[in-house]
Amino acid sequence: MEIFQEINSIYLIALFLIGTGAFLLSSISGGGGALVLVPVVNIMLGPSQTAPILNLGTLLGRPSRLIIFWKHIQWKICFYYVPFALIGSVLGAYLFQEMNLGFLQILVGLFLVSTLWQFRFGKKKASFLMKLSYFPPLAFLVSLLGTLIGAMGPILNPFYLNLGLDKEDLIATKTANSFFMGLAQVGAYSFFGSLNPKLWVYGLCLGLGATLGNILGKRFLGNMSSKTFRKWVVWVMAISGFVLVLNQILEMT
Repeated sequence: MEIFQEINSIYLIALFLIGTGAFLLSSISGGGGALVLVPVVNIMLGPSQTAPILNLGTLLGRPSRLIIFWKHIQWKICFYYVPFALIGSVLGAYLFQEMNLGFLQILVGLFLVSTLWQFRFGKKKASFLMKLSYFPPLAFLVSLLGTLIGAMGPILNPFYLNLGLDKEDLIATKTANSFFMGLAQVGAYSFFGSLNPKLWVYGLCLGLGATLGNILGKRFLGNMSSKTFRKWVVWVMAISGFVLVLNQILEMT
């Protein structure tokens, strides 16, 4: 078939391997694996294809994480989050091909780097007051930006941490919210023509790697203290932000 002639087998292997590593990291740090992949996939396949591939791959990897962490999901938070995330996802997919994403990545990156100081390098349990009622506008904004950029997981971590979620509860609730958001994202990408058969194959390989990473990550998480988990969360947020900013600076030079 013509579609398989267009696919680079090296990219398939690379996407599986980096997907495994990124989502193992994501499982022990509350997210960030997909965001770290943004510059990697940019280099491999180009910025215009990064967001659809990452969101498809992460969606395919989420069912395994949902099953693993099912009993820890805080459904009340999902009730506030999911409806507005669906709206933001559809709008983001509609705007995807029309917007310059560089300045968005820089803003998101700077916010993530700032979490190092917000949480005093992981020593503080909270940095601001968080309420359930804040989730609807947050869900809309994060899903909109995530659909445009391709990954926004770490930016939610300060809000979950400040609500008091820890380890399995944070990962489980965040995964449930992201799963429903991902369904809307991938459906909207397909509807607006941003996902072609070649990208589906690449996204599938990334999703298989993500599934393996989730399974491996669960084993590491069980042996980790809450304090260590919080430090991982904060440092991965900061590193993800730095990578986003650096990637944009390099593209502009």
